[in-house]
Amino acid sequence: MAVFLADEQDLEVDGDDLVRLSRHVLDEQRVPSEMEVALLLVDEATIAGLNSQHLGKTGPTDVLAFPIDEPGESPPDTPSILGDVVLCPSVAYAQAPEFDRSPHEELRLLTVHGLLHLLGMDHADTDTEREMFALTDSLLASDLASRDRGT
Repeated sequence: MAVFLADEQDLEVDGDDLVRLSRHVLDEQRVPSEMEVALLLVDEATIAGLNSQHLGKTGPTDVLAFPIDEPGESPPDTPSILGDVVLCPSVAYAQAPEFDRSPHEELRLLTVHGLLHLLGMDHADTDTEREMFALTDSLLASDLASRDRGT
């Protein structure tokens, strides 16, 4: 599983951890190993522009997901790109205290959230929201457990 990170903003971020977490999530969700994902860390102006252009919403947001290929959709021996997760650390860091999380915990949660959107999950109603957030919590916990085991 190739996970690429582009950090185009000024805040300090543990990018290696976000890449490792992304690989864990994709492995746990049984995404084919030939699929690629890009994590893009951007500033508020950049994510506000993407939010406006793609969702018609005003202002910066914490995470956006742009799916490209579905697992198994691309022919064999051709690049297969699951999609891009665009994260805004400054928004994540600002909202973290509201949820009683550290800034890095918030960014980790948003990374998982974005990846699940790439995999087709949504939170359009109460049931799907509950399912998506439960899976997010489970994946974060399993990642921490695997780190504690040194795997």
